[in-house]
Amino acid sequence: MLEKIDELRKKAEEKLKTSSNLADIETLRVEMLGKKGEVASVLKGLKDITEDKRKDIAIMANKLKTEIENKIELKKEELKEKAYDEKIKNTKKIDLSLPLELSLGSLHPITIVQKELEEIFSSMGFTVEDGNEVETEYNNFEAVNVPKHHPARDMQDTFWLENGQLLKTQTSAAQNKIMLKYGAPLKAIFPGRCFRNEELDASHENTFFQMEGMMIDKDVSISNLIYFMKTLLSEILKKDVEVRLRPGYFPFVEPGFELDIKCLYCGGSGCRVCKHTGWIELCPCGIIHPNVLKMGNIDPEEYSGFAFGLGLSRLAMMKYGINDLRILNSCDLRSLKQIGIE
Repeated sequence: MLEKIDELRKKAEEKLKTSSNLADIETLRVEMLGKKGEVASVLKGLKDITEDKRKDIAIMANKLKTEIENKIELKKEELKEKAYDEKIKNTKKIDLSLPLELSLGSLHPITIVQKELEEIFSSMGFTVEDGNEVETEYNNFEAVNVPKHHPARDMQDTFWLENGQLLKTQTSAAQNKIMLKYGAPLKAIFPGRCFRNEELDASHENTFFQMEGMMIDKDVSISNLIYFMKTLLSEILKKDVEVRLRPGYFPFVEPGFELDIKCLYCGGSGCRVCKHTGWIELCPCGIIHPNVLKMGNIDPEEYSGFAFGLGLSRLAMMKYGINDLRILNSCDLRSLKQIGIE
């Protein structure tokens, strides 16, 4: 039996020397140390050994088992280290002395303007709400007093989906849901991305960003609207700007206005951004139409309110001196560096 143990020791050592991968090592382990392995066979055969020799042979067999286990672990570590060295050897070298571009990213100009506006309006007691980009026809049109076949729909040629829904054309699409959610009184803004099938030019895009705002309470008037508009413009642009209100038609307000800002590029003398008028349309606004209040379950006899739709894309152009709206959607990082945002 002792000769058998010596044979197994030599056999294990020979196979360890010729093993070139972990699969070979596992095969050896099962063959030698498995439940049906050769060392197990030696231990099972102890019952046939005379009692005076059994103890010594058992000690030798267990010692063999421990030796093989230790050598297998050492061989595994050797093979793993060898494989790691091969991987490093075959890996493409990196020249750590090369200069690297480690500049951090930044927020988009529209995102910056939106966050600043949210802070301004929050300080004035407005809540910030989210709107959907895919809306129902009812919320986008009918709930803001634009029923089917109304000619005002022609001004908002949009993208329709096969299920009858559409990509919202205006952040006003969230008005009805917010009125139903909070009732009156309320003060809320709801920024979002809008879509229209527009011809692209320096001041028009088929994808643009707006921020809708509403204030509904007792005895709300146009003077409240003008106060909030002047406050936000002076805060966001960090300087006094000249604005004007002119009559404008929007089905969901009565009366309705266009709030224009004197062109910051040409100072009012006329350029391609302002279409040579000296003014840029920035904020359609007005007193909320009684029909819109009724559809929001608010009594127009008791409450009134104002609403406005602020063009975030155009406001970002004003703030950062961007003279072409298409730059904001171009994914050209160089444009961000030109306006000092990195």
